Amino acid sequence: MQRKKASKRLETLNMDEQELVGRLQTGDEDAFAEIVRVYKDKIVNYLYQVTGDYQKAVDLSQETFMRVYFKAGKYRPIAPFSSWIYAIASNLAKSEFKRGRRTAAVSIDGMPPTIALSTPSGEASDSGLIQNLRQALDKLSPCYRIPVVLKDMEGYSQEEIARIIQRPVGTVKARISRGRAMLRKQLEKASGGGTPLRAQEILDGRT
Repeated sequence: MQRKKASKRLETLNMDEQELVGRLQTGDEDAFAEIVRVYKDKIVNYLYQVTGDYQKAVDLSQETFMRVYFKAGKYRPIAPFSSWIYAIASNLAKSEFKRGRRTAAVSIDGMPPTIALSTPSGEASDSGLIQNLRQALDKLSPCYRIPVVLKDMEGYSQEEIARIIQRPVGTVKARISRGRAMLRKQLEKASGGGTPLRAQEILDGRT
């Protein structure tokens, strides 16, 4: 239900996207506030899933929107505005990994209620699976983790992911396949040799 509401908000933004972006490019703070309202929770959630650190996700999301505001003039409507925002967030996350400043991930018990690691179907997962999936994601290199999160948790198509991370679709497809295989191996190890059913739903052949 939450994802449907988010999708509806994004559809509403897309209808007025060019107008909003045009206003943002002139420095209109009301347009910027509307864009932040629509995207903030999604970007924080995405960055949390990528980094495993809630405070870092909040900090990176703030930097993401600062760049959206100050670099709005560089946006060109050759790709959806949402892809541009996710590309900024992804690049900041990758830069953070390169700097090697990751801190320990917050515990599942301490995870804020608005941040949820869920299956693509939107079904609630048991805490054991969430924890195992979180730990498995943490072991993935960012080059695999980001496409897998964008595909299986954010619901983007391979073509959209290619625009976000600026790589060919074939590369995206290969990284998603490889990332899922590595996640499956980690989940099998955590569950004693058998991948839990809901995890299998995430990892088996989604295109």
